[in-house]
Order: sequence, then C-alpha cells, then structure tokens
Amino acid sequence: MTTVPSIPSNCGVPVPGLIYGTAWKQERTQVLVEQALALGFRGIDTACQPKHYHEPGVGAGLATWISNGGKREEIYLQTKFTPVDGQDPLRLPYDPATSLSEQVSESFEVSLRNLQTDYLDSLVLHSPPESRSELMEIWSAMETVAASGAVRQLGISNCYDLAELEYLYDHAAVKPAVVQNRFYTATGYDREIRAFCRDGGMIYQSFWTLTANGWLLRQLQDMAAAYDRSPAQVLFRYLSQCGIVPLTGTTSAIHMRQDLAIFEFELTESEVAEIDGLLKA
Repeated sequence: MTTVPSIPSNCGVPVPGLIYGTAWKQERTQVLVEQALALGFRGIDTACQPKHYHEPGVGAGLATWISNGGKREEIYLQTKFTPVDGQDPLRLPYDPATSLSEQVSESFEVSLRNLQTDYLDSLVLHSPPESRSELMEIWSAMETVAASGAVRQLGISNCYDLAELEYLYDHAAVKPAVVQNRFYTATGYDREIRAFCRDGGMIYQSFWTLTANGWLLRQLQDMAAAYDRSPAQVLFRYLSQCGIVPLTGTTSAIHMRQDLAIFEFELTESEVAEIDGLLKA
C-alpha cells in the first residue's frame, strides 16, 4: 500500500498530500469512504451541508474502518461550517434564527455526532460571507471551538479575493491553516493566493482539479506516456511537487489506486517548469 506523505501546516498539523473528497456521493458515501481508507487514503474532506454532502455516511465509513483495525488518529478528518445561503433550506443542520456564533457551534456539534468522533483535525468555513463583520463573527466562533481542543486547526474555502484572505489572516487570533479553492483558469489558478499561503504556512488544497482542466490534461498526454502514467496522475504529481494538496472525489477503485500512486514517481524540474508555463499561457 502506498504511503501518503504529509505536509505540516502553520499549526503543526500534518495534512496528507492527497485527500478524498466526499461531495455529491450521498447514499454511496459510506461505501466509498470505506474503499478509500482501505486503499490507503488517510485524509477525508466533508461538510455539514446535507445539500451536497452526506456527513453521517463519512462517519459510518470511518467507524467501519476503525472496527476493522484502523486508528482514528491516523486519519486527517476535515469538515466545514456552511452559512445559511449555501444550505438546503429544508435540511438545515442548525437553527437559522440563532446568531452566527450559535450556528457555528451547533453545526460543529452535529458534525461530531455525524462523524462519530470527539475531535476533528480541521474545521473550514465553506465560503466567506459578504460582510467582513460577519466573517469575523463566524471566525471568532470557530476560534472558540479550536480553544476547546475539539478541532486542531481552522481554514477557509471558496476564498478567491486575496485582500479578503489577507484581512482574515491579519485579524484572526487563530490564523487560517488551510485554504481550499477551485483550481482553474477563471482565477488564474490562484497564483497570488497560493504565494500568500506559502508565506504564511497555509496549506493550499485544490478541488475541481481534473473536471475544470480537461484542456490541460490533453496537453499532458505525451509527458504521461513517458512515465507510463495517466495525464491525471501527472497533474496531481505536479501539484504535489508544488506543495499543493489536491482533493480527488473519484468513485472508481482503479482511479483511487492511480491517484495514490502519484507518490511513486517524480517529475523533473524542467517538466514542472513546462507545466508552470502551460498554466500561465
């Protein structure tokens, strides 16, 4: 079984170099999480957002893996607080009439129950609200959760405004340790945000990495053939060598094995530079 290396965040939390994403899996979530863990994934990403995630299925899959000899402490388990505007109004995991702070607290408690654990490795704000006052109210509530010892680090997702990320970093008592964004051309592949993450010791996690980059995968066919790998493996390997942690949400056991195998080969400096050039074209 391939061992997935980890990258330490600015909080000292080791983040696996490849994470299994559970969005859109619904009733298949438990089986797929069990499969991912059995094949070697040690990082799982979910959210307390019934609209797109089945968090209880993640917990059930993890519990089965543990019952078969796995250890909770070997797993990096990451969930998200999703504000009301990102939720299904008919399946809210908290009372929307309460304060933002109370919504964060209730959502986190629901996550702990769903995931059948007494702590989480990372709590991520699913998307920043429009106002900075609301952003800091939510973040302060997340800091309270962190202060209790129930979560090891905090992060933010879908944050594409560098100024907003800088504001959060400058004003937060607990600095963000994770930034999880779409990795695609519309944002210029977050070059400035990724540079800011590197400077601050934040782990940049990419999602939508394959789906949004079909054009790039086609450009990588020759390089992939030279390594007897797939273009997806070459792209994931490139990201890994750049310090980026990609999420993969594949439902195929074959593709799971291929994704995990990216740590079995290494691109040359010139090949990394070539892909850099493609992303800047």
